[in-house]
Amino acid sequence: MAADTVVLSKGHTDAIDVRYEGGALKLKVKDDTVSPAVVRDPADVTFQVLPAAETTVPDLPAFSFLGAPGSKIWMLPQVQDANLLWPGWNTGQLDAGVFAGDKVSLSLVGVDGPGDVTLFDTNSLGTPNIKFRSNDGLPDRLDVPVHTHAHAGWVFSATGAYTLKFQADATLTNGTKVSTGPVDHRFVVGDLQSGGGDLSLGISGMNEGEYQPGDAVTLQAVQSPQGPLTKYQWFSKKPAEDGFTAIEGETGASYGFTATRALNGTQYVVKLYDGEKAVATSTEVWLWVAFPPEGSSTAKTVTATIKASEGALVISVDPEDRAVALPAAELSAAGDRWESSGALKPVKVTDTRAAQPGWTASGQVADGFRTDDGKTFTGGYLGWTPSITSQGNQQGVVAGPVSHPYGTVQPHTGLGGSAVLASAPNGKGLGTAELDAALKLSVPTDTAAGTYIGTLTLTAI
Repeated sequence: MAADTVVLSKGHTDAIDVRYEGGALKLKVKDDTVSPAVVRDPADVTFQVLPAAETTVPDLPAFSFLGAPGSKIWMLPQVQDANLLWPGWNTGQLDAGVFAGDKVSLSLVGVDGPGDVTLFDTNSLGTPNIKFRSNDGLPDRLDVPVHTHAHAGWVFSATGAYTLKFQADATLTNGTKVSTGPVDHRFVVGDLQSGGGDLSLGISGMNEGEYQPGDAVTLQAVQSPQGPLTKYQWFSKKPAEDGFTAIEGETGASYGFTATRALNGTQYVVKLYDGEKAVATSTEVWLWVAFPPEGSSTAKTVTATIKASEGALVISVDPEDRAVALPAAELSAAGDRWESSGALKPVKVTDTRAAQPGWTASGQVADGFRTDDGKTFTGGYLGWTPSITSQGNQQGVVAGPVSHPYGTVQPHTGLGGSAVLASAPNGKGLGTAELDAALKLSVPTDTAAGTYIGTLTLTAI
């Protein structure tokens, strides 16, 4: 009997769940959107990036890898948004001592879809760190320790259906190499295509009036309803030409070019293909380009824009509070854990952005804890209970939920994954808020003795 197919669009899921079973390395999907959680085959899952994930590229140089400032993207954020899917990767089911270096390698080996795909996270200073990126060459590889649970921002540059091919590789301690091979993960960005009815295709983005010579023109193919097909071809027909001609290399959902007088009166259409068959053709749109001003053989328009201050979002820690030393761990009352408690010490988030888009501050011990002689345990064994020490009037900041250490209260994974410290909703957050958290460390009694140090990365986005 075939397994049920599902569409996951909201809640937590380990989209890349690495397992080692029966001598074979496997990629599964751990679906936490249901209780109890269900392990699924990637072939039975469609991950949906809902239309609510639409946002724009920040006007910050550090984020230029996502495209031009202000251009549309669809992002599943690194920190959980209850209204969107929160996919991550997980090696928590892998045992220590099985793989060389206690690690596996995750690779994005292929992307088939209408746009680019990028996975990135940010450090405590808000600087992005790219994990996987499709538009600068694949495969991209990421080494991941066992017992890791992590999240990143998943960014798609266009709506439509995508197939992301992930692969896990590792070397056993006896030197044997194991691999999953490429495994398809299907994503749909935007609305799912409904059954029945004819598929229509249109073009958006063409101005109704005239363009000035030198203006940028960006046309977008629009399916209705949105479906899985992503192969297009753009065509043009100038006034002196008898028919439409395919524009070489323009096979994506969008087509951009510069308006010139030579293109005045040109018509454009786009076709959608299923294999070699055109299944939909748009109606034509017309480009009109103005003449240069009279009395001038050449003309240029220079536009200067002075932006109002957009402000900034800053998370900071007093230098004297950057080191937190927990007391020596003691046996729990049940005698089954070593435990210690302490305070995070103040963390400040200052938002001076007049638009008040809201923000979320989070923390993660992604690389775990380590002793000088190489003993380790995952950052998931550290948890916290966030609190708000102070905030401005009507700032609207709320503390994040309790994140229990791994293995104490299920299904929590502590700070091994990204955990929310505090957040401000859209329309709030302007001002300075001081945050804190009660820390709790809880490790199994078989944890090797030693002094362990880990790095807690704090991020505000």
